[in-house]
Amino acid sequence: MKLKSTLVVIALLLGTTLNVAQAQTTKMVNPLTYTDIPDNDVIRVGDDFYMVSTTMFLCPGAPIMHSKDLVHWRIISYIYDYIADDDIYNLRNGKDAYGKGQWATTLRYHNGVFYALFIANDQHKTYVYRTTDITKSYWERNEIEGAFFHDASLLFDNDGKVYVVYGNGELHITELTPDLRAKKQGGVDQVLINTPRQGFGLRAEGAHFYHIGEYYYVLVIDWPSGKPRTERCFRSKTLLGPYEEKIVLQGAFDGRGDGVAQGAIVDTPKGDWYGVIFQDHGGVGRVPTLQPMKWMDGWPILGDNTIPVKEFDVNLAPYGEDHIWANDEFNYKSNDELDLVWQWNHKPINADWSVTARKGWMRLQTSQIATNLFNARNTLTQRTVGPRCMNETLLDASGMKPGDKAGLAAFQTNFCSIGVEVDDNGKRFVVATSGSRRDAKEVLRMPLKGKKVWLRMKYVFTPQADDSCGPDKAFMSYSTDGKRWVDVDNQLQMRFTLDLFIGYKAALYNYPTKQTGGYADFDYFHQWVY
Repeated sequence: MKLKSTLVVIALLLGTTLNVAQAQTTKMVNPLTYTDIPDNDVIRVGDDFYMVSTTMFLCPGAPIMHSKDLVHWRIISYIYDYIADDDIYNLRNGKDAYGKGQWATTLRYHNGVFYALFIANDQHKTYVYRTTDITKSYWERNEIEGAFFHDASLLFDNDGKVYVVYGNGELHITELTPDLRAKKQGGVDQVLINTPRQGFGLRAEGAHFYHIGEYYYVLVIDWPSGKPRTERCFRSKTLLGPYEEKIVLQGAFDGRGDGVAQGAIVDTPKGDWYGVIFQDHGGVGRVPTLQPMKWMDGWPILGDNTIPVKEFDVNLAPYGEDHIWANDEFNYKSNDELDLVWQWNHKPINADWSVTARKGWMRLQTSQIATNLFNARNTLTQRTVGPRCMNETLLDASGMKPGDKAGLAAFQTNFCSIGVEVDDNGKRFVVATSGSRRDAKEVLRMPLKGKKVWLRMKYVFTPQADDSCGPDKAFMSYSTDGKRWVDVDNQLQMRFTLDLFIGYKAALYNYPTKQTGGYADFDYFHQWVY
């Protein structure tokens, strides 16, 4: 017995040792997260990695995500609450920021300060935000007068000077003042790289600018004729060139013809290098991938000798869980605690939403007349997830007034929604709508006898073996008891359209078409991948 016990102990100890050894690497299966995280920039500060992404017109905007293993990411803050308190962000007088707003943020850390620079297309301005605490939202802001730096990338160079590279096809470089508050008078301001027009559907853009070792590097996306979207690198031993070029990532990936291109490279404390490079992925949006990187003859070669990689081990210990989307029971003590996975469509009216007015419920109250979902205030959204997901909520319509419309939507230009509408006589109906924001049609109208209805939205972005539909389809269903579900006889063909420029968002909405002051209560939001 003693010998057996000793062997068991030894085996357990060996097993523990093996588990610890195995835990020093993290399994990576692309995509990095199967959801909309485009235009990513990534930096490392010590053992911590930080990523920023484009969220266009959604508020708060420019999410900051944190990771320690490059595989698991959590939203920890937002750079800004809203860009402007104007007709555009308040959805007034026919104005909006769809397809505009914040684009392609460059994120950097220098001398204890985090900097983020981006353009706001609706304002036609370039903003610089800064903070010493990246975990806190809503950073200090300044505008760079007379600047519109499209898809820009910052560089704090070794000599203390600050540059920004930006543009499309014709890449420019401009020197900034050391405090990043203005263009430097008499500083560098010229074309850096002029790429050829012939043979390209998309010329170089999405610049990421680095000074590593003896070279300056500019990584860009382009689209050669007859080839997938491509990650190309330019390099020079001097700031202003001339620059030589090389393809560093090119190839169809994950069953799609879309190439993997545009993103950042970053090193780890162990000296390994990786690229976070996104891929257009249909209705779900632009999804990030993680690609291994090797230095070959001074070039940053991504993937497997420029071919995108599906699976590999990251040489970092696993840490944490993803928190880019999440379930929510709306059980908060204050509105300030609302989970960071949520964003509002444009600037919200904060007085008109609450998670405390009715404990455990999200209340959306009305105060601005709307004609449709796309000019409605206080629509609450979060990302959908591939390859397939479903979301569900319970709506209590007892506080809705005649003309009010509330429910759950698959939000993009081609949209569908299911929820409750109240007619002029105060009668409630379950109503489903499908189509484009300019040409939507009612596909279901059923009287609602009670005051509550359960709502579901099913998304199939990449069909699996048991699916009978094609890619990028959305389906609606409802229940009056939470047990028996009725499918709506309609399937939405989802499309990633450039007028909104976002992947599909799950949206909770309530808006008035005739009078204000009504409210809709949502008990929970559940989303699961299946």
